[in-house]
Amino acid sequence: MQPILHHALLDSLLQEYAVSLGRDAVAYRNHCLRVFNYYCWQRTPDEQEQRHAAVALAFHDIGIWTDGTWDYLDPSAKRMRDWVAVRAPDLDVELVEAMIQQHHKITPWRGAQAGPVEALRRADWIDVLFSFVGYGVAADFRRAVKAALPDAGFHWRLVQLTARRLLTRPWSPMPMMRW
Repeated sequence: MQPILHHALLDSLLQEYAVSLGRDAVAYRNHCLRVFNYYCWQRTPDEQEQRHAAVALAFHDIGIWTDGTWDYLDPSAKRMRDWVAVRAPDLDVELVEAMIQQHHKITPWRGAQAGPVEALRRADWIDVLFSFVGYGVAADFRRAVKAALPDAGFHWRLVQLTARRLLTRPWSPMPMMRW
């Protein structure tokens, strides 16, 4: 499998948020596409499932930039729901919301739509943990994806945001985490 470097729907959605993303636009796009690649490796999704994953990924962390919060899962899911209602009412909004809400879950997802939700959760963890954990995605594929879609400062931005939250709310440094 060759790395997927573009996805029309994902790229279109991210373009809509380019102003909000600002200087992090490339970093966030590359993160989303890396996760999309790891997702596709695990699932070999059909076109409809790819659409669901692309929408979930475009919105999964977007609240960081649009709402200026490190507690971003609910704002991200709300923006997704608003977008789906107007632009893609055929999508299973409950599936996409579960993908967003559970992508930082530490333990495996056992709820509804476990296959795609869990695959997206694992795919995001692969990227956030610098590919040290592979969840069955081949190491050579992970290396190829990382080479084709460089970090562009994404992980450094996560460090900065975590540090800022730790300084302002040390009792709740990672509010987006789920058990």
